[in-house]
Amino acid sequence: MLRPFEWFMRRFSEDLGIDLGTANTLVSIRDHGIVVDEPSVVAVRRGTNQVLLDGMAVGNTALEYLGRTPPGFEAIRPMKSGVIADFEITESMLRYFIRRAHGGRRFIKPQVVIAVPWGITKVEKRTVISSAERAGARRVFLVDEPTAAGIGANLPVHEPHGCMIVDIGGGTSEVAVISLANVVVAECLRVAGDDFSDAIASYIRNKFNLLIGQITAEKLKIAAGSATPLEEEIDVEVRGRDSLTGLPRRAIISSIDVREALLEPIRKVIASIKNVLERTPPELASDLVGSGIVLCGGGSLLRGLPELIEAETELPTRVTDHPMEAVARGTCIFLENLELYAQFLEGGEDLA
Repeated sequence: MLRPFEWFMRRFSEDLGIDLGTANTLVSIRDHGIVVDEPSVVAVRRGTNQVLLDGMAVGNTALEYLGRTPPGFEAIRPMKSGVIADFEITESMLRYFIRRAHGGRRFIKPQVVIAVPWGITKVEKRTVISSAERAGARRVFLVDEPTAAGIGANLPVHEPHGCMIVDIGGGTSEVAVISLANVVVAECLRVAGDDFSDAIASYIRNKFNLLIGQITAEKLKIAAGSATPLEEEIDVEVRGRDSLTGLPRRAIISSIDVREALLEPIRKVIASIKNVLERTPPELASDLVGSGIVLCGGGSLLRGLPELIEAETELPTRVTDHPMEAVARGTCIFLENLELYAQFLEGGEDLA
């Protein structure tokens, strides 16, 4: 039974679920779904933690600054490989997203469920909880990303049946086999969408002597990226700076070049999947023959990736509906059934 204060706070506040990602942050509200989906970017004055535009240069607004700031400013991505790299700027970013999702209410603090990478340390977990509390959360729970993604992808994770989820985000790739709402075998690989973009930029620099930024590499990955040959290969014009002359120029990059650039990071993801499969108990492994592998996260949208994983593992592989929203949807479902899922959540008292 809820205490009067807790009943009052839940009556007048909106509980939030947060997918605090390296590339994007998604916020969901209980009974309303996803209400915020913006880049995890903050624009600040260089050498300080002062957020521009009176604290509003966050998300989409800050993304416009990335790679284009004058000497006195910089655009920062405070999350690295799924964990907090800059505590104070992450706090400012969370404060902005919480206030925006919570309708600007400052005196009624929300209860928050945050998805975090599987296998991070207690120190890293405490950092997430502390940042969220300082940003305006009343109470903070943590859930591992594979479990949230599995629930958000509508997998039968509560049953005594093996489910395999592969979440390829911006900073990490989470590979897990889940049964009875618990992770049985998992691996958190620090290779994901950002590494795909970095591999493309590095390849173009080495082959074409052309320097391109992170945003350009990301756009090229979306426009021409693939894991397997395409029926019709794609050519894309890319603009950057010549590494020899230092002058701006353009080049035509084919999807064949992009695919070659992506070969190494894709192989690392597939190796991680195989490693988890090799450590999966036989009975659960037999379940996967029928249920297969479910992909989510932005990296799962790479053309031909499900087909390549299926060919390498000989297991049916598919991408879930709305793959970039799977983790956020999972946190929202946790919120809607908080008493049921409480045993699977961690709070600050669990990390003392």
